[in-house]
Amino acid sequence: MLASLERRAEVQGQMDGGEAQGQMDGGEAQGQLDGGEARGHGEARDQMSSGDEAHGRGNAGGKDTARGRTVTRLTDPRALRAYAHPVRMALVGLLRTEGPLTATRAAELLGESSGTCSFHLRQLAKYGLVEEAGGGTGREKPWRVTTTSTEWDNTGDSTPEAAAAVGLLSTVLAEQYFEQLTRWLEASPREPAEWQQAAMLGDRILYVTPAELEELGGRVREVVDEYFERQVRPELRPDGARLVTWLNIAFPNDFRKR
Repeated sequence: MLASLERRAEVQGQMDGGEAQGQMDGGEAQGQLDGGEARGHGEARDQMSSGDEAHGRGNAGGKDTARGRTVTRLTDPRALRAYAHPVRMALVGLLRTEGPLTATRAAELLGESSGTCSFHLRQLAKYGLVEEAGGGTGREKPWRVTTTSTEWDNTGDSTPEAAAAVGLLSTVLAEQYFEQLTRWLEASPREPAEWQQAAMLGDRILYVTPAELEELGGRVREVVDEYFERQVRPELRPDGARLVTWLNIAFPNDFRKR
C-alpha cells in the first residue's frame, strides 16, 4: 500500500510544476502524533486523519457548527495536487496537533529528513496551508497551519484537470484511512478493553436520495462537531480522552445491478 502511495505521490509531483521528488528520502510518513515523542514511520502514519479533512463537505447540506474551526478551501487543481502528497498531509496534520514546529522537529517526529520537511513546508506555504510562525532562520524557523481544517468539492470546477486532481487527493486519503484502520485492528487486542468496546467498525444499508444523503451527513457532523473545540482547546479534554479518527464515508454501492 505504501508503495502505491509513493508512486502516486511521484506522479503528483510531476504534474505539480515538476517539484523535486529527488529531495525525498522515501518511506513517507503520513500522520500526526498525540504526544511529543519521536515515533517510527508506521506509528506516525496511524493518526493522519485527525487533520480534519472534508472531501465534498461544501455540498454536504447543513451548517458548520464546530466552535473554533477555521477552514482552508482548496479549489485550484494545482493546490489539490500539491496537497495530495503523503508527507505534506502528514506535516499539516502534525502541525494541527503539535505545532508550531520547525522543519527539524517535524522531521524527528515523522522520521523524515529536515531537508524533506523544509521543502514540503515551503510547497504547502505556496498554497496557503501553512505559514511561518515567526522567529528562527532556515530549518530552525517554526511553522504553523493557517486553519484547523481543509475542504474541497467532490466535483472541483467540473474541468478534467480539476476532476483528476480531486480523484488523486481522494484516493490518497482513502488509502491512508485504510492503512490506519488496519493498524488499529492489528493493535486492538493489546488495547484496554474499554477502547476495544468503544471502537466502531460496521455499516448500514440505506436507500436514500442525494438530498437525503447530504442532509444525513450534515446531521451526523453536527453531533461530531460538539467535540471539535477540544482540538483547539486541550484544557477541555477530559481525563482518559485520546485522539480518535472518525471517518465520514457514504457512497452508492449498487454498481453490480447496472
